Amino acid sequence: MSVLSVDDDLWCRRYHPSPTATTRLVCFPHAGGSAPFYLPVATALSPDVDVIAIQYPGRQERRAEQPLTDVDAFAERIHDLLLRQPPLPVTFFGHSLGATIAFETVRRLEASGSEVAHLFASGRRAPSAHREAGGVHLRDDDGILAEVRRLNGTAASVLGDQELMRAALPSLRADYQAAETYRCAPEATIDCPVTVLTGDTDPETTLPEAHAWERHTTSTCTVRTFPGGHFFITAHVSAITALLKGHFARTAGSDRGTAVRP
Repeated sequence: MSVLSVDDDLWCRRYHPSPTATTRLVCFPHAGGSAPFYLPVATALSPDVDVIAIQYPGRQERRAEQPLTDVDAFAERIHDLLLRQPPLPVTFFGHSLGATIAFETVRRLEASGSEVAHLFASGRRAPSAHREAGGVHLRDDDGILAEVRRLNGTAASVLGDQELMRAALPSLRADYQAAETYRCAPEATIDCPVTVLTGDTDPETTLPEAHAWERHTTSTCTVRTFPGGHFFITAHVSAITALLKGHFARTAGSDRGTAVRP
């Protein structure tokens, strides 16, 4: 039987622990993001759902740790720690870079004999829909901050706090490096259903790029479009949590997504 470690506690944030939960949602933050981004989701789904928000190294209380710069490194580490969690049917939700990391984690779980019930991929083009333009992680500090402002992913009060932003820059640069150096073969697939959430004015994901997720699952793929840009989800938390509640209501009692022990 696997035993949870202190290291696992660093990665997994449970804001509303529930011993009565019958299913699990694992949430993957965006580039520069952190686990508290998903606090509203955890609050809305408690106590029926065991919500785990992943906390990447290099931010907040993990600031002293070296941030990861490779999607595969993220996925391999998260795959291992999820196998050590108490088994429950599991659904993934990832935004932007988090959607890519979630996809690669599903691939690894399925390859090792585990199932994921569903993947919600938010604010991210399909894994193989690579854009040649990029290189944000190679810019100077001002260039990275300009990109964050363009996407409107950080509160203005935080962007104006030079000390906070200097502290966040190493993890931002590392996350952009992971996102921009990631490559996925067009034939790479997962077996679980995928729901793609996208903003209708998101400069990072066109509608064709969102629909291209269809080629990466052997199951069904649904695309839901919301008004807004790259961080449309902050304006539509109620609608997205309602979508998740509907998903969990439909899949209640299903064995799909129960982790297989290594």
